[in-house]
Amino acid sequence: MKFTVLSITLILILSFSGQGQTLEDYFVMAAENNPGLKGKYKAFEAALQKIPQAKSLADPNLSFGYFISPVQTKLGPQRMRFSLTQMFPWFGTLRIQGDVATILAEVKYKEFLDARNSLYNQVSAVYYPLLETNELIEIENENLQILKTYKSIATSTFENGKGSLTDALRVDIMNTSAETNLEVLNQKIKSANARLNSLLGRDYDSPIEITERLTVPDSPYQASIDSIQHNPLLESLDLKIQAGELKHKLAIKQGLPNLGAGVDYVMVDKLNDMALVDNGKNVLMPTVTMSIPIFRKKYDAAKKEALLLTEAYQAKKQDVSNNLYGSFYRFKVEMDIQLDLISSFDKQIQTSKQTLELLYSSYANSGEDFEEVLRLQQQLLEYRKMKIKASVAYYAADAQLNYLTAKSY
Repeated sequence: MKFTVLSITLILILSFSGQGQTLEDYFVMAAENNPGLKGKYKAFEAALQKIPQAKSLADPNLSFGYFISPVQTKLGPQRMRFSLTQMFPWFGTLRIQGDVATILAEVKYKEFLDARNSLYNQVSAVYYPLLETNELIEIENENLQILKTYKSIATSTFENGKGSLTDALRVDIMNTSAETNLEVLNQKIKSANARLNSLLGRDYDSPIEITERLTVPDSPYQASIDSIQHNPLLESLDLKIQAGELKHKLAIKQGLPNLGAGVDYVMVDKLNDMALVDNGKNVLMPTVTMSIPIFRKKYDAAKKEALLLTEAYQAKKQDVSNNLYGSFYRFKVEMDIQLDLISSFDKQIQTSKQTLELLYSSYANSGEDFEEVLRLQQQLLEYRKMKIKASVAYYAADAQLNYLTAKSY
């Protein structure tokens, strides 16, 4: 086989220190503790136990017979008989059975890998929105501080006879909206934490420590479409096709005679009224057995079944491959779109900040256009939020590409 128990253990158990804070740390925790992934690993271990079973001979048969009416022979009456027989399948049958079991164990291994990659994808799908919510909370808190400053200035300007009382009231309305948004975001944090903890195999209220921030790398990970060939889903289907071909060969072998070798031992009583050479001597007789597979329908059906399963797996592989390659291009384009949006939002944020500074200075001097200051402040806030959402969408697409290409972490 292409793997060992040690290699699987190394995949599952990775050492790290301190609290899980990065996405990779949470991948490790999920791989160690997620019950669904543990179940996949146990299914793989169980499949390994089928290999020695498939390679083993059938148990020998031991039979015993007692002559109720002894059979009289020249050397004495036969009293009882013992027979021991061992059957052997046709040459090469056990080897093929072992190969099939080995390949099916490898299929379970690939399913375990796919479950691990899928789990990483699920963790990413919760982790990045959690980062988004944390940063939105930070923005709302900043907004509240800015609105507090705005209200102080609006009140001061009104007292100096330059502004209007409605300016301060507008700030109060926006402040209430920001506080409501903050409460909603805090509730989302609780929900996301519970979901992430469930994937990590922990109590729902276990603390989540995150120190990372949403940043788009200068040189994003360039996934190679050729890497899709290493996706465990495709590899498992390749193995199933191999197993189907071997099952066809196995069905042919099983349609051939089984051979058996054994020995009979017959216990003979002595003749009391005769003096003979070997009088009462027990009989030891080697035997050879052969099964006659004359009922061919079941063997023909087994061969047909193996061929149909192979064709089914080939069609399934083509379907999965089409979906994986189609998804690759979709998520790759999505990443490019989000990068363009992030670049656009950066420019809009920069322009909005410069314009806001000018409007703010003008209002502080004249007490006019405060509504425009608030509008531009909210616009700047929205641009920042949209940049965060675009960043999350970028990383979500990146996580999907990592799953499709079976990226190793």
